[in-house]
Amino acid sequence: MAYRIILASASPRRRELLEQVGAEFEALPAVGEEIITDSSPQQAVLGLSAQKAAEVAGNVQGDAIIIGADTVVAFGGRILGKPKDAKDAKRMLAMLSGNTHSVYTGVSIIVKQAGKSQEYSFYEETEVTMYPLSEEQMISYIRTGEPMDKAGAYGIQGKGAAFIEKIQGDYNNVVGLPIARVLRTLEEICGFSVFS
Repeated sequence: MAYRIILASASPRRRELLEQVGAEFEALPAVGEEIITDSSPQQAVLGLSAQKAAEVAGNVQGDAIIIGADTVVAFGGRILGKPKDAKDAKRMLAMLSGNTHSVYTGVSIIVKQAGKSQEYSFYEETEVTMYPLSEEQMISYIRTGEPMDKAGAYGIQGKGAAFIEKIQGDYNNVVGLPIARVLRTLEEICGFSVFS
């Protein structure tokens, strides 16, 4: 059966990951305000991804697979969102400098078929260790503008890669979507495969 796949996200990085594996999909970003309902990073990403998927699923007619995702950076159990300004970006980078933090992505998949909906959710954690950063490195990086729309004030797939000593877990999870696990889940729940 051919499935209509909908990505409930405006993230260009998530779109690129789906394109990379040859998935045919539409991007219909959720537009509702993101509300974090839990202080634990794991529950927060599950809640946010579920909100996105549910909002888009409510606007989609017919059979479809809706994928909602949300990514947060956490250090010492605290969620680091996108920086408010350059000062906030520097605070986050100074916190992560020389330390290991976690990146969590929550994924909610809603399968609409024959008038029924089923939801499946999971989160993936990747540990990221950053080299110690000098004051000059942090200021120069912030001047590029890259940290300003990134959770934790860095982009691993951009210039921020220069600061990463090592990662433990799925690299794509840090980019914004644990694509291999998403595909395995789709295969398990409805037999979907990008290779068939």
